[in-house]
Amino acid sequence: MLLRKTIAGIHPRLAVVAHDMLMVWLAWTAVSMLRWSLVPNPPPVSLFGAEVWLVLGAQGVIFWWTGLYKGLWRFASLPDLWNIAKAAVLGALAIAMALALYNRFATVPRTVLIVYPLVLSVLLGTPRLLYRYWKDSRLDFVTHAPSQRILVLGAGKAGDALVRDLRRENRYAPVGFLDDNVQLRGSRLHGIPVLGTLDQLPQLARETAAEMLAIAMPAANKAQMRRAVDLCEECDLPFRTVPRLEDVVAGRSSFNELKEVAIEDLLGREQIQLDWTAIRTRLAGKRVLVSGGGGSIGSELCRQVARLGAESLTVLELSEYNLYMIEQELRRDYPDLLFNACLGDCGDAMTCARAFENARPQVVFHAAAFKHVPLLQGQIREAFRNNVLGTKVLAEAADRHGVDCFVLISTDKAVNPTSVMGACKRVAELFCQNFAQQSPTRFITVRFGNVLDSAGSVVPRFREQIRTGGPVTVTHPEISRYFMTIPEACQLILQASVLGNGGEIFALDMGEPIKIRDLAEQMIRLAGKHESGDISIIYTGLRPGEKLFEELFHPQEQYSDTAHAKIFLAQPRGMAWSLLMTQLRQAELAVRDFDEDMLRRILDQLLPEFAPSGRQADAVVVAFGTR
Repeated sequence: MLLRKTIAGIHPRLAVVAHDMLMVWLAWTAVSMLRWSLVPNPPPVSLFGAEVWLVLGAQGVIFWWTGLYKGLWRFASLPDLWNIAKAAVLGALAIAMALALYNRFATVPRTVLIVYPLVLSVLLGTPRLLYRYWKDSRLDFVTHAPSQRILVLGAGKAGDALVRDLRRENRYAPVGFLDDNVQLRGSRLHGIPVLGTLDQLPQLARETAAEMLAIAMPAANKAQMRRAVDLCEECDLPFRTVPRLEDVVAGRSSFNELKEVAIEDLLGREQIQLDWTAIRTRLAGKRVLVSGGGGSIGSELCRQVARLGAESLTVLELSEYNLYMIEQELRRDYPDLLFNACLGDCGDAMTCARAFENARPQVVFHAAAFKHVPLLQGQIREAFRNNVLGTKVLAEAADRHGVDCFVLISTDKAVNPTSVMGACKRVAELFCQNFAQQSPTRFITVRFGNVLDSAGSVVPRFREQIRTGGPVTVTHPEISRYFMTIPEACQLILQASVLGNGGEIFALDMGEPIKIRDLAEQMIRLAGKHESGDISIIYTGLRPGEKLFEELFHPQEQYSDTAHAKIFLAQPRGMAWSLLMTQLRQAELAVRDFDEDMLRRILDQLLPEFAPSGRQADAVVVAFGTR
């Protein structure tokens, strides 16, 4: 059985080698005969003399050296033809050297060495291309099910590769391309015509009787992607897209995979260019601790830290299940990483002390927090204990153990807060900003808006409501939020850890806010439904602590540019250290005694801008680029 498998595995390759050696013999013999036929009294040409064996040996060595037999005839393409041409030219040079040593070209005209590689390239390349054409044609005729007629939006490299794969799978029959490059009009890719521009999609979809649309524009920005989706929706046909380039590079999707258009494809902003060299230099070989490392942001931070080559990674996580899941993932994907799983509360001083003593971290990312705004409105004691005092305990542990950098992950809800959650995050910001003046540790705050598809966020809730047939609930027709993807948020955090010297608040240029109503309508349409008939949208009113809009900076913070074009710096608002510590000591007693009234008074004293009644604070929305 083993011998049979071995022979079966070797046989096709031996056949290819035998074919190529036959072509070498044929090319050399034919060119030699043709050259000698041009002289009056040609000498006899030996078909299997010493000279021929010398040619076969030299050319065979070159074939092996250039890796000619690593390619498959089934997928022969231009790079394979280039490799054949290179092997033929190098083979001619090797043959020339061998013949010079053998008989100083006594029996070989110089012209043979010039013509031989051209003929050999044709003899080797033609059978490969014919074989691929035969295999592709055979797949086109062997149809197991009726092929679905598909129209491809985008005639670039992605569209070309997509059509090649679709024809190989034989489930789809591409009928045409659409592309806004007018110079491509009338041209053909794999025999399929470029029919027109994207604006002609509704008309051309009817004329070609297309049954599906494929968006092959992985480098499109969000505006271009929205336009393509809007045009697809006009046709009332199912549509798919290829993954974005950053998703392919990050390993989240495979190239040429047709997938449903997700809301992230439309709301995801243009990819941010980061200084990965500086980030890698700061984190590679370092000991890192991530609190809340099992959550949406924390787990992605763990992945990126591991990918950047950290020496060790410690995750401090209160959820047993989340800790288990991130541990399993990281141990599988990064077996060389020293991983420490620490189950516990970051507000527990003894737990933090033990974690820091064992791990000796140099960089800390503090992602642990309670974040659900309406729920925390009635849970001020737990919100303060976790979001404020937990930050204080972890920061003081970092200071005692000589941590180089401590990054607090904050939120735009901390600006002019109207919720308990936002107010507690703002107090945590105040503590880290002022503690940076008392400690050699660099305390840095990173502030950003809503994260797409994070646990408990609006996108999973809308998705579940649509799945169950609705209705989709929106609190207010005019409510809007800033959005970013989880990887983008984590990349901002990593970049800020490099930029900061201590005490800063960084925020990302998050573009334009998005109305939640528009988000709901778009998700309904992406699900193939209509908000007018299939799924309704109902407005439930603002929830406790919720604002119509969020802000990234307080008007008094006077934001400024940084070395990164998309990251801005807020000027810190100082506070007397003694006053802050006095209030926090009172808060610790209030938490111990479950005195929620005292905690509310402390928030009012620390944050004059706090409007707990839910009314909109009198603040100016800071617009980037209009200073």
